[in-house]
Amino acid sequence: MYLSRPLLAVILAAMTTLLLNCSPEAEPPPQAGNSGPPVVTPDPKSPAGGAQVELESQGRFVYERNCLVCHGRWGDGRGEMATGMMPPPGNLTRARFKFRSTPSGTLPTDGDLRRTIALGVAGSSMPAFAHLSDRELTAVIAYLKTFSRRWDDLRYQGSAVHLPETPSWMEEPEERRTHIRRGRDLFLSNCATCHGPQGRGDGPASATLEDEAGRPAPPADFSTGLWKSGRLPVDLLRTLSTGMDGTPMPSFGEALSAEDRWDLVALLLTLPDAPRENAP
Repeated sequence: MYLSRPLLAVILAAMTTLLLNCSPEAEPPPQAGNSGPPVVTPDPKSPAGGAQVELESQGRFVYERNCLVCHGRWGDGRGEMATGMMPPPGNLTRARFKFRSTPSGTLPTDGDLRRTIALGVAGSSMPAFAHLSDRELTAVIAYLKTFSRRWDDLRYQGSAVHLPETPSWMEEPEERRTHIRRGRDLFLSNCATCHGPQGRGDGPASATLEDEAGRPAPPADFSTGLWKSGRLPVDLLRTLSTGMDGTPMPSFGEALSAEDRWDLVALLLTLPDAPRENAP
């Protein structure tokens, strides 16, 4: 069959484009189970949409410079430095966060994420990124939200729970001792099964605890004084009140009164100084 030169040129151009797109140099698609962040396409023609696209683009730059090596390109916690980390880096595609001020099962606020990124998580491989500017923190938070569609689902949105103010007796040594004793009774009845009677993470159930991914999830050893949720008493109260999603640590916001939770906090603050058995 005879083909005219113009038609032959069109066919050759189409074949060249097809071959280039199928070249082994092209980036392979993500593997099954690692689908990467969902495509978010705000309308760039609207002022809000254009600003959001710009913010997420800047956030991607911040993420790739600071977070990718542990959390992975797709936010799945499979970065090249993740192997052997205990606890492992968070899987951002699950959008299940331990450190929140919101009710159990809901997403954290931007303030929660900002606090975790800026201050880090004591006793883990998550460092403090205090060098990031306010704009960079805002941008990387916007970008990490593209890793999971849960951020677009109103069912998972939550407001910060109310935390009662620090009671005045925390500053009164004699009165505080009374609350510490009450806190010890509460600890033995609610926490010792996992954390152990002395709070060293060696309770009878500690060896069998797992996170939502089926990995070992040893309970915190309070004797180290490394408070993962923060450095202040209110940080401990917040964790008791909201729990740690994705782990066996439940919320005690409804099971215990605010007074009981403060009594537990008073006790927890004494555990780093508790004498160890057979200590010199």
